[in-house]
Amino acid sequence: MSEKNSFSQETMEKNEKIDTAADEPEVNYRGLKAMPYIIGNETFEKLGAIGTLSNLLVYITVVFNMKSITAATLINVFNGTTNLATLPGAYLSDTYFGRYKTLGFGSVASFMGLLVIALTAAIPSMHPPECGKASTCVGATAWQMAFLLTGFGLLVIGAGGIRPCNLAFGADQFNPKTQSGKRGIDSFFNWYFFTLIFAQMVSLTAIVYVQSKVNWGIGLGIPAILMLLSCVVFFVGTNIYVKVIPTGSPMTSVSQVIVVAVKKRRLKLPEQPWLSLFSYIFPNSTNSKLPYTDQFRFLDKAAILTPEDRINQDGSAANPWRLCSMQQVEEVKCLMRVIPIWASAIIYHCAIVQQHTYAVFQALQSNRYLGNTNFQIPAASYTVFAMLSLTIWVPIYDRLVVPFLRRITRKEAGITILQRIGIGIFLSILTSLVSGLVEEWRRTKPLIGIDPRRGSISTMSGLWLIPQLSLAGLAEAFTAIGQVEFYYKQFPENMRSIAGSFFFCGLAASSYLSGFLVSVVHRTTAGTATGNWLPDDLNKGRLDYFYYLVAALGVMNFVYYLVCAKWYTYKGSANTSLDSKMVEMKSEKPAV
Repeated sequence: MSEKNSFSQETMEKNEKIDTAADEPEVNYRGLKAMPYIIGNETFEKLGAIGTLSNLLVYITVVFNMKSITAATLINVFNGTTNLATLPGAYLSDTYFGRYKTLGFGSVASFMGLLVIALTAAIPSMHPPECGKASTCVGATAWQMAFLLTGFGLLVIGAGGIRPCNLAFGADQFNPKTQSGKRGIDSFFNWYFFTLIFAQMVSLTAIVYVQSKVNWGIGLGIPAILMLLSCVVFFVGTNIYVKVIPTGSPMTSVSQVIVVAVKKRRLKLPEQPWLSLFSYIFPNSTNSKLPYTDQFRFLDKAAILTPEDRINQDGSAANPWRLCSMQQVEEVKCLMRVIPIWASAIIYHCAIVQQHTYAVFQALQSNRYLGNTNFQIPAASYTVFAMLSLTIWVPIYDRLVVPFLRRITRKEAGITILQRIGIGIFLSILTSLVSGLVEEWRRTKPLIGIDPRRGSISTMSGLWLIPQLSLAGLAEAFTAIGQVEFYYKQFPENMRSIAGSFFFCGLAASSYLSGFLVSVVHRTTAGTATGNWLPDDLNKGRLDYFYYLVAALGVMNFVYYLVCAKWYTYKGSANTSLDSKMVEMKSEKPAV
């Protein structure tokens, strides 16, 4: 054991002497000069995509005559697949194509998808005949449905290229090693989220109003034109952009650790692994050096140096599929620790998803007239209140709440990231409970009319949906933003594209789970004494029971999250017990 320790320490000393300042080609960062093209591309892209996606549920129920349960399931599956596509998109970007090519391809695919969907509305033969006042509507033919789903598929491909790369590509235009470059990156992030909020506001009001009240063909054609402008603006700036060359997938290192740990599973772990395990830091690595942690110790076996293992002259392993470094093992541990926290977000997002599907159906069967005027708010526009509460709360939290909490907790951010996420999960439970109470009240109110497609319309003002939507926005301000920050900080630095896609993969799993939950509840309650909870006519169902079911799942998820958060070890920090052991080892005098 002492020979192994001395060999390991000699290797570590050798690694520290390696000159990491390798010759690199000088990069001409254009910074702010590239921003008009990138921000312009982002703005038009979001206006186009959100302008269609925000009202897609209403479109397929009104124009394609789908039943509510079918439409909600289709949208859940579509949203899930769209978010899941970010994972292969991030992999292809980091490994083969780079962010510029991936973004360009994704932008063109999104334009084609929006154009196809717009054509389904503009050309009468591409959608079913209008229902009018008929109680039974003609559904879409097989080829009409195939054409619509082709548009959906192109949007999935486009999102897979755009979502994991857009933030990182903008940050690539600034030199991260200079103060001006760091300020430029911060400025870009601010403008990025401003364009996101701006696009959502415009899409959920102006574009949705044109779609619902003027003409679906025009309303869906506008986003397609905006997406075309996004592509034009993006490619005009081609000669200005910094295009980072892909360096290979970081998932290769993850695979190596798992494979080697399995190969060496019969080896005995050393008593002092932080001294005995093979240690090597790759030159020019962007990843910060990580201390040893005693979680997932079975992975430590990948870094046990055996007589059969060979070391190169520079100190690296001759065969990385037979020996991995302690740094590689700790990076995989970072990934493993994040997964339980990520899993808790799946149930959380289920509550938020309902505010974008069944809250719209609630609005359709509520009094949507604004006061005593003849102006009727489009059902999909109500979700703008969730965005408003998020927008209003973020600066209040950043400028008032955080400084106040900082004085109490002595923490730079006021509270930890995991505490912030936990608050949002708790608010999502309140969102479901309030949604159930509002729906229960809506069903008991007098009726003011009948929609031949959906049923009776309640006299309850649609503005009573604001509390549940506002709570959903507050939950997102805590958990969604907290998750993005959590993944960005807790993933190894060379995995940040994958970290971005990790957030969307959580949304994907949530959409699939929500679709599955809706289908199961619809089928199991159809023959019960209470009747179907989720029929097309909400007045004949018990949507409030469904909201309470989601709240109950949220309570169980919250307990699970608290356990995971208590267990979690932040990247770069070792366990307290391990720290004390290492201090004791350092304090011991060497034997003479």
